[in-house]
Amino acid sequence: MTAPRQDPRLVRTDDDWLQLPNRWDIPVDICAGVDVPIEPSAVEEILTVLETADTLARLADATGHRQASIDRVALTPDLHKGAGIPIGTVLRTSGALIPQAVGNDINCGMRLETTSLTVDQVRPRLDALEGRLRHLFFEGGRRIALSGVQREALLRDGLPGLLGVPRDSANGIWSQHRPEDGRPGRIHGERYPTTTAESFRDWIDSAGGTSYDSIIGGVGGGNHFAELQYVASVHDRQAAYAWGFELGQVVLMVHSGSLSLGHQANSDGLELARKAWPASVPMPDNKILPILSGERNEAALRRYLDAFGNAANFAVGNRFFLSLMLRQGLSAECGDLTGDLVYDAPHNLLWRHDDGSVVHRKGATPAGGYADMAGGPYAMWGEPVIVPGSMGAASYVLRGHGNPRTLASACHGAGRRVPRGAASRAGDAELDAFLAEFRVVTPLDHRDPAVTRRADVMAAWRRDLKQEAPWVYKDIGPVVSSLGRAGVADPVVELRPLLTVKG
Repeated sequence: MTAPRQDPRLVRTDDDWLQLPNRWDIPVDICAGVDVPIEPSAVEEILTVLETADTLARLADATGHRQASIDRVALTPDLHKGAGIPIGTVLRTSGALIPQAVGNDINCGMRLETTSLTVDQVRPRLDALEGRLRHLFFEGGRRIALSGVQREALLRDGLPGLLGVPRDSANGIWSQHRPEDGRPGRIHGERYPTTTAESFRDWIDSAGGTSYDSIIGGVGGGNHFAELQYVASVHDRQAAYAWGFELGQVVLMVHSGSLSLGHQANSDGLELARKAWPASVPMPDNKILPILSGERNEAALRRYLDAFGNAANFAVGNRFFLSLMLRQGLSAECGDLTGDLVYDAPHNLLWRHDDGSVVHRKGATPAGGYADMAGGPYAMWGEPVIVPGSMGAASYVLRGHGNPRTLASACHGAGRRVPRGAASRAGDAELDAFLAEFRVVTPLDHRDPAVTRRADVMAAWRRDLKQEAPWVYKDIGPVVSSLGRAGVADPVVELRPLLTVKG
């Protein structure tokens, strides 16, 4: 039986790290300064996660497995309660993997591109841009033509696979594709290994030929977005110059993932874990279901990892197309533009290593140092770390230091301070003040008189926006400062939003 959870007594150290004592003797580090609130319910949830060490021990005993354990946990400054495992958790296991430590939206992540436009060129055109982007994102304007061969190439071999297939047409969104989009070293994980894409055969063959896809190019819900921003300040002049940033420059930031494919892959993984569960071992109270490595579970693991890799590859392609949609809207309104991909990074993924260990990140982004980036364009600087603020607030690009204490990881955003349910019940005054100052593009045009007459529709729209409003998130400044003080990552540039597209 699992012993009762201990009182999570947190001891703050001089370098602003919090140590969480636990009876499992697993190192647990929370990277957060005194000015970054840590949600108590998330800390409680971590203690529940640590009980998985008992589950792994029982599984190993029942199956004769040589070893299965959790050997390190790192928690980022945006830590907040999740579904069983908090958002902002990095977990390293040995001899097992845990699908729930990645979550449903496999390879949800960030993509950041520079452009040749300036804020002074774009700001006067925001009214027209809003209409163009609403059409592109929500009114059938995306026109992403894909054949079954292209879909399968993306799922099996990632963005390089997709771009390696000859296209029937360069019309629609494909007109914004540039040869440098496939440049190596700018995507953390350009392809995820798979042996098949059969789990998603329905999507591959959905149109029987080339068609305009109805799934890929979706922003998704919740805190996902596609945003126009500009470089507001530079913190590291040398790195900023090397990475292509200039003051006043407009940049494109996308936050999205694998949509329904990730949900399907994670659901399949949990079902495989249940089927592989030894009858002699009780299901764990915390409902977290690991899958042991080794011959006994080889078939189940291969099936999960194929679907997992397919969803991860899809997510990279999805962010690619979302960036093309932003390019299309900008070029149509502001004229031809050039630019470059800065980086594409995941924050819901797992990494398997030759020694049998598995690093899981759920709402945490890689923050590798010089050694991790050796041989690529960021070897001199460390890995680009993209940390978005809340809707309407600043975002930051940092350079990682590969800190082993956080398993070379950083936060993927500011992190919630108010749960979604409570946020949706907030008053209207703050939302009205926010909408008067900031432009949010959604499927619904809240200025359309035909829409404003529908009180029920407007109430649902306002409820959804309240859940992602700036005041329900932590302040981004102290979060970024915590990363610097902890030796995780240092800021390169600060980005300010011009317009946000929300699903």
